[in-house]
Amino acid sequence: MSGNAVKLLVRFPLIFGITNMVSIKDVARLAGVSASTVSHVVNSTRKVAKATRENVEKAIAELGYQPSMLARALKLKRTQTIGMLVTNSTNPFFAEVVHGVEEGCYRNNFSLILCNSGDQIDRQMSYLTTLVQKQVDALVIMTINNDAVFYHELAKLNHLPKIILDSEPGLEAATIEDDSIFGGRLATEYLIKQGFKDIGCLTGPDNHPRSRDRFLGFSAAMEAANLKINNRWIVPGELSAQGGYIAMKAIIQSGSIPKAIFAFNDLMAMGAFRALAESGLSIPDDVSIIGYDDLELAAFLMPALTTVRQPSFELGLSAAERIINHLGTGTEIPSDLQLTPSLVVRDSVRH
Repeated sequence: MSGNAVKLLVRFPLIFGITNMVSIKDVARLAGVSASTVSHVVNSTRKVAKATRENVEKAIAELGYQPSMLARALKLKRTQTIGMLVTNSTNPFFAEVVHGVEEGCYRNNFSLILCNSGDQIDRQMSYLTTLVQKQVDALVIMTINNDAVFYHELAKLNHLPKIILDSEPGLEAATIEDDSIFGGRLATEYLIKQGFKDIGCLTGPDNHPRSRDRFLGFSAAMEAANLKINNRWIVPGELSAQGGYIAMKAIIQSGSIPKAIFAFNDLMAMGAFRALAESGLSIPDDVSIIGYDDLELAAFLMPALTTVRQPSFELGLSAAERIINHLGTGTEIPSDLQLTPSLVVRDSVRH
């Protein structure tokens, strides 16, 4: 069959009663090479002469050939797919991390399957099974509700490389997180340098590892400055705007309000903004607030939120690039990587 005939069959298959897509043999016929040569060009499995490669690529473009991902996966024993379990990708912090993982996958011609667990252990288990059935090449885990059963199921998947993000590992897996002890100390020391002695905290849940670390940093900075911690001003809550609103309301209703607040994430700080405004209190004149994460929204609050920047995008990007590098080269994934947070000074702390 001539090259022109092949192109007609491919471009107008229904006219000729053909419903299947163009095959690798069609490309080989048009390019005048063997099917194995086309395969080597498509999969970069062997060096092919420049002129031959260009001829094959021209035929691929003319025919609109799309390699079969299933066939490629069977040949390479890899699907070029990363599976990710995340607590809630609509949360701005998690969304920025997911964006980093997506970018790392895109740069390396990998796909990402994202599963939102909603912090529900049953859903986590179900999605974990789904990702295994999809034959993903590796897993990125960023969940909060990690009980023993979940970790047991993860541990059984010893054939899959894994990276745990922003959480205590609980099993043999690489972890990437920000240095929350340092970040907590950084935020508190900044408040102290501005002359504040009465400092309260809107902490996350007691069982949240990053919340515990940020409180350790806060406590170390207070102790180093010989300042006493007032436990009435240490209020736990969900790491959300609603959680920050409720925690700040509790402090206001106690009748004793500190001059400065360290909110353990930016969403809690946003909730505190609302609670203080409803009580007729001004930021930063009456109460100064510093957050944590440096979400995109933080710069657009009124006043703009002073915060500790957690490198969330870099967290996700680093996870994707390290795990893909491991898949490609066999290089061991570093067992533990901490990214260093930094201070972002805006307008919510009185100078």
